[in-house]
Amino acid sequence: MEAKQYENSLTFAKSMDQADPLQSFKKHFHFPKHDNKPVIYFCGNSLGLQPVTASASIEEELQTWREMAVGGYFGGKNPWLYYHEQLRPTLGKLMGASEDEVTVMNALTVNLHLLMLSFYKPSAERFKILMEAGAFPSDQYAIETLVRMHGLNPDSAIIEVAPKEGEKCLRTEHIVEEIEKAGSSLAMVMFSGIQYYTGQLFDIASITRAAHSVGAIAGFDLAHVAGNVPMQLHDWDVDFTAWCSYKYLNAGPGSVAGAFIHEKHAKNTHMNRLGGWWGNPESTRFKMEKGFEPKPTASGWNMSTTQVMNTAALKASLKIFDEAGIDQLRKKSISLTGYLEFLLHQLNGLSFEIITPSQKTDRGAQLSLYFPQQGKAIQEKMLSKGIVVDYREPGVIRVAPAPLYCSFEDVYKFYEILATEF
Repeated sequence: MEAKQYENSLTFAKSMDQADPLQSFKKHFHFPKHDNKPVIYFCGNSLGLQPVTASASIEEELQTWREMAVGGYFGGKNPWLYYHEQLRPTLGKLMGASEDEVTVMNALTVNLHLLMLSFYKPSAERFKILMEAGAFPSDQYAIETLVRMHGLNPDSAIIEVAPKEGEKCLRTEHIVEEIEKAGSSLAMVMFSGIQYYTGQLFDIASITRAAHSVGAIAGFDLAHVAGNVPMQLHDWDVDFTAWCSYKYLNAGPGSVAGAFIHEKHAKNTHMNRLGGWWGNPESTRFKMEKGFEPKPTASGWNMSTTQVMNTAALKASLKIFDEAGIDQLRKKSISLTGYLEFLLHQLNGLSFEIITPSQKTDRGAQLSLYFPQQGKAIQEKMLSKGIVVDYREPGVIRVAPAPLYCSFEDVYKFYEILATEF
């Protein structure tokens, strides 16, 4: 929907909700309460809400544990030996990948470390890693410690691409130029899919093509992408990605993370990796023999026994995604952020800047609002009114209307408080 078709009224917001085919999905989630009423929750980019079915999904495995104990690995409704494999079909659809190219394991930064250890092969000439300046701290730490582990100086081994002077976001052509400038010295590009602070969605396909054109590996942290924006990782020829599942995927704090390894690498069982007994075929796993032979899939990077209980929470959430459809969710998300942007432009007298790109193709379900002076006070006012948003220094309120459980009326009420209280 174009901005000229939006209207600044509660009546219009309610009419949009009535016409929304995804309106009923809100009932699939538990909401915290404020003054005995469900909050308006715009913080799914930090931690998603709990699916109503999560407890039943976990209880199902608790029952198997109670009744079968160790027999649950081979028996029960969902044998634990194969448990994480149940999630691959849905994750494949969300990420634009085959089932064999995706897996769940560990936590996000652990997966980044494991995958970078496999793909980063520095030489005297080719050793540099290119990333965005101001990346999420955990990514910065992971890359810094990776190059130090190889005896390299982060100051010379890491290239950080910053926005041009006076700009908040990166231009794709600038990223490509920096990749081409690094040329044969570049071993890896390791970018976010969506920048956590600005909310910018990067052009993953173009960045991947540029990396490959100079002989470098293309890897991405998709923490803010998974369950938010449809991907085509296989067709874009991305080498590897990792993501968490506690944001838009609603699997709970510290839940099991995911990974994508392109089939050209996943099928290469001779590729170096740190192995463990959940990465070898189930048919030989309990032979307890020496010699690691990985599966010829992304699951060949799995190391430890599946974290069944928190994987069960992700399983519950993914069933909701199957029903809603990522393309439908993306369509609604674009409308929600478009309406939020439209309303924000109606404000007078409040000094702020939307630092997230205005192009719908350059953002997901988040607008980052930079307030030079009142950012923290505005966030606190929102919380006092039962609207949950987060604040990031310096001065940014991130507003993320997740389409599974946020409405146009929610967006209007956020705007209404800004318009009347500030």
